[in-house]
Amino acid sequence: MLRRSFVLGLLMAGMMGNALAIEIPQDQVPEVKRTQNGKYLTPKEAHQFITQEAASTLLIDVRTPAEVQFVGYTDLMDANVPYIIYDYSTWDDKAKEYKRVPNSAFLTQVEDALAKKGMAGKKDARIIIMCRSGDRSAKAVDLMAKSGYTNVWSQFEGFEGDKAKDGDKKGQRVVNGWKNEGLPWTYTMNKAKAYYLE
Repeated sequence: MLRRSFVLGLLMAGMMGNALAIEIPQDQVPEVKRTQNGKYLTPKEAHQFITQEAASTLLIDVRTPAEVQFVGYTDLMDANVPYIIYDYSTWDDKAKEYKRVPNSAFLTQVEDALAKKGMAGKKDARIIIMCRSGDRSAKAVDLMAKSGYTNVWSQFEGFEGDKAKDGDKKGQRVVNGWKNEGLPWTYTMNKAKAYYLE
């Protein structure tokens, strides 16, 4: 009887480890935030993985270094690896901002973060990608999936969340997201996790 209880306990513990993420149907994710692999996490689910299974989970914030510095970030992230970088020498008239260029070293820098965490070469490592509101993280997840990574998740509400469509806070990012869920974040930079051009 004791052995049976022990085996049942192990089975339940194993299932709990896999049950942290709730499957989010693709049609409940805005099109701009959809990934090809269909793996999404809410901020709370991402936080659970990061805190309960930290040794086997890598959190990458793909926002620009300026976003991380001036908007804040979670020190639970493993690294800031921007998906795009702004070219401050070129203006994009259509977008009314500095020109965005892909970070050509993105995959290499994520691989460096995996190695630093002791997961070098693990294409099945659990990687959670977070951006401002979920669109860049989706693109980064797709890039990683095309490169053979099989367990990459988009935290699809992002760090700041979506903009309110009406009310007193219309246009402000107050709808969802890491910060709006009250999860841990700070403005104080951590040099060990900051992005560096090399």
